[in-house]
Amino acid sequence: MPATLPRAAGEAVRGLLRARDTALLSLTGSGDQPPVTTPRDPAREAARRELSKRMYHEHDPGLLQRALNAVLDWIDRLLAAAASATPGGALGLVVVVLAVIAVLGALWWRLGTPGRQPVSAAALFDDRPRSAAEHRAAAEAHAAQGHWNQALQERMRAVVRALEERALLDIRPGRTADEAAAEAGRALPAHTDRLRAAAREFDDVTYGGRRATQASYDHVTSLDRDLEHSKPILAGSTHSTAHNTRQGAAE
Repeated sequence: MPATLPRAAGEAVRGLLRARDTALLSLTGSGDQPPVTTPRDPAREAARRELSKRMYHEHDPGLLQRALNAVLDWIDRLLAAAASATPGGALGLVVVVLAVIAVLGALWWRLGTPGRQPVSAAALFDDRPRSAAEHRAAAEAHAAQGHWNQALQERMRAVVRALEERALLDIRPGRTADEAAAEAGRALPAHTDRLRAAAREFDDVTYGGRRATQASYDHVTSLDRDLEHSKPILAGSTHSTAHNTRQGAAE
């Protein structure tokens, strides 16, 4: 026990005695009169006033300690109630808790760690169709203000729209950047890797929460300019080239 507790208890007792004497004197009017029995209510009020003095509360626990004690008392009552309701008492409660932990562990081992569901890629374009030139102008306006996320998105839309305007891609609502890159790569195989990289940049910025940079915007811009002067490989020309190669080998 701390040394302050006996001292505080002694002070409380002496305070009660003083309160009792004060009550007696107030009732009798003089210390020379014979003692009388103090009524209950005045004695209680005198004791309350005495014990409310600060000197008796200097070593009381603080607000945090009282809150912690209340939480611990609540947990203790909860465990006691659970133990009384469980067959076998406290031992039975421990067995039930261990069984629940074992079941959860088995489920985790069987199913693995829960992971985030992949976010499905949204459409590349919005509802209002715009030309490749309009997308390029919007991209340049965003780039001039340092808004690299919007600039990269608009430039990637310009790339896909330009391929649609050249009939290298069919106009299809709901197409994603990955789908556009895969389809364009078949007509422009020399740019397949750059198309896929640009699509990943678009997805990371639009759906992955990453921030674009001037360098990433410049990469998509360079791809857009190179695709303007690229010559596509059509499916018919590929078949003809393969047929001529086989015929030459046979001769």
